[in-house]
Amino acid sequence: MPVTPPPTPSNPTRAVWKVAIGGLPLPRLFDYRPIEGDDGAVPGCRVRVPFGSRERIGVIAAVGPADDDGADLKPALERLDATPLLAGELWDSLRWLAHYTHEPFGEVVATALPTLLRHGEPLPHTDRLGWRLSAAGVDALPRLRPGRPRRLAERLAQGEVAEDELDSLFDDWRAALRSLDGRGLVEQVVMTPATAPAQPGPEPNDEQRAAIDALLASRDAFGAFLLDGITGSGKTEVYLHAIADCLARGKQALVLVPEIGLTPQTLARFRARLGVPVYALHSGLSDGERARTWAACLRGQARVVVGTRSAVFLPLPDAGLIVVDEEHDGSYKQLDGIRYHARDFAIYRASQLNVPIVLGSATPSMESLRNARTQRYTHLHLRKRAGVAKPPAVRVIDIRKRALDAGLSNELIDALSRTLEAGGQALVFKNRRGYAPVLLCHDCGWSAECPRCDASMTVHAKGRRLQCHHCGASKRSPDACPDCGGLALQPQGAGTEKLEETLAARFPQVPVVRIDKGTTRNRDALVGHIEALGQGPGLLVGTQMLAKGHDLPGLTLVAVVGIDEGLFSADFRAPEKLAQLLVQVSGRAGRADRPGEVLLQTHHPEHPLLHTLLTGGYAQFADEELALREEVQFPPFAHMAMFRAEARDMDVANAFLVQVRAHLEATSPGAVLTTHGPLPAPMPRRAGYQRAQLVVSSNARPALHAALDAALPSIRELPEARRVRWSLDVDPVDLY
Repeated sequence: MPVTPPPTPSNPTRAVWKVAIGGLPLPRLFDYRPIEGDDGAVPGCRVRVPFGSRERIGVIAAVGPADDDGADLKPALERLDATPLLAGELWDSLRWLAHYTHEPFGEVVATALPTLLRHGEPLPHTDRLGWRLSAAGVDALPRLRPGRPRRLAERLAQGEVAEDELDSLFDDWRAALRSLDGRGLVEQVVMTPATAPAQPGPEPNDEQRAAIDALLASRDAFGAFLLDGITGSGKTEVYLHAIADCLARGKQALVLVPEIGLTPQTLARFRARLGVPVYALHSGLSDGERARTWAACLRGQARVVVGTRSAVFLPLPDAGLIVVDEEHDGSYKQLDGIRYHARDFAIYRASQLNVPIVLGSATPSMESLRNARTQRYTHLHLRKRAGVAKPPAVRVIDIRKRALDAGLSNELIDALSRTLEAGGQALVFKNRRGYAPVLLCHDCGWSAECPRCDASMTVHAKGRRLQCHHCGASKRSPDACPDCGGLALQPQGAGTEKLEETLAARFPQVPVVRIDKGTTRNRDALVGHIEALGQGPGLLVGTQMLAKGHDLPGLTLVAVVGIDEGLFSADFRAPEKLAQLLVQVSGRAGRADRPGEVLLQTHHPEHPLLHTLLTGGYAQFADEELALREEVQFPPFAHMAMFRAEARDMDVANAFLVQVRAHLEATSPGAVLTTHGPLPAPMPRRAGYQRAQLVVSSNARPALHAALDAALPSIRELPEARRVRWSLDVDPVDLY
């Protein structure tokens, strides 16, 4: 169990509970008188306290003297935990995160706790639960109508089934189960832990074995390892060997993945290979499931956990290994609330837990490559694909002055046809969901703009609906042009919906499956779509969801359309993001024994980024990008923070940021600090608010944080701060 924090001071007459409360933008703790006779409270315990006219759940952050005489303090109402939920390494790491992000400790603690625990619910049981037919269910089974409830009942009639097994057996089984449970036809049971024998994997090749040996040699101490392996090189095999060793030593392993869609695939593979229960934590789970996984980690019962960004907050009393798969992925950065980076926080936690951490990617971030080159990380390479798979052949299609059908050239359509005739599968990649980017009147030039944002509304539902992808505003498409009354309204461009429609019409003999945010809202929907594709000829149409680690053995052709939008951007990280996206999506092709091909369709075939990727690959691109970043002193050669301000009036937002800049300069006269702005955000108006930003940078990270520490107290007290919505983002990844 975690180390217990120091006990309460010996003088109970002056000791108060200093409580961290979430949901408040105040960087302070709140003093409360202890509950009469309660001498066992220590930091990390949750308490219920009065706050104004309401009650709130907080966490005791310290026990000590009151800020004043304490005579008028309100007493706490209830202590919810006999022992601290947050203690030891996790408690100390959360304090570090609050200081690094310059956010209130109460907000950080609230972010770390699952929703149910944050709302005061007791720590849940962690038994493995399952379901079986009740006696009434056995009698009623022959009379049930065809459908999901009957199929589920027929499976339960064969014997009790654990909930985690139902995840892999049925899509959306919970709705069917609720139907059966409401009629008393099923009953819940406590299952014995799964003990399926571990299945052997393929023999590691020389590169994999060298990486595995390096990890095992450092298993008893902290070390950061960058596993730099091309797509299909078998990085997951390296993870599995390291995790198996971790389990053999009686330790816990945490694996972070960037997308919910990757979790079921990863879980199934890990469960088969490791022979132990593998827990999951991601936003697709219910609040109860997330709380049970958190509790199982706290109690040391969960030995392997696979989760997305928020899993980095799991307690790990017996930690042995942390893995961050696709470490470059932008989804590891939280863009609102506490703006933490899960990869970076995982590295800090690994250092405090004194365990190794593996950062895996075929396209490592510039920050990780820089750390590897300065020997802060150990750089491990996997330069060839595992098994018999070969890297795909890549070809650029010049579409200048070419006729296009929904953005597809005849050459690309012919390639799709050849692939299908040969029995293969193809992925048509378009990183723009919806039917079309904009609705345009061909008579007067009117276009459908979002009334709340500086952005066009995307056309959905074959032209029947308009939606803003920035603020969520949605409305029905007009029948006639609002400006001129004409009927010449036409969707312009093509999104994934239009591509799906066009390809289904051209290739009616094969399944055409679209995978984007619109088709994967339901739990495990992505897995269901991939299963619908089957093993025979078929077409996938998708966005960047399909660029992240999916193993599609039947895929022999990847066609990338519409990459031109990413070739020109004001964001200095745009070339890195585009290069990573192109390499990752290209890596889906030819991962089995059939050769793969990648077609890049563009109006700019001579663009330097494409030329570099085609001739030297991602490694050469990274060399050139790092050299350019060093020359202009951009991250990772400098350290940034960004103040963002939103107001109904741009002048108000700018006035606040002008004051912020003045306070930074006044409180840090000797610091090597550079400020840029205030400037309008790349999208100046969003959801009805005018948006401006101020970028602060320094060549030295300590100097940047010292400047922020010195200036933030006075910035929070500014009169202008109460007239805007503002935030601070340390190490921003998007200049949005």
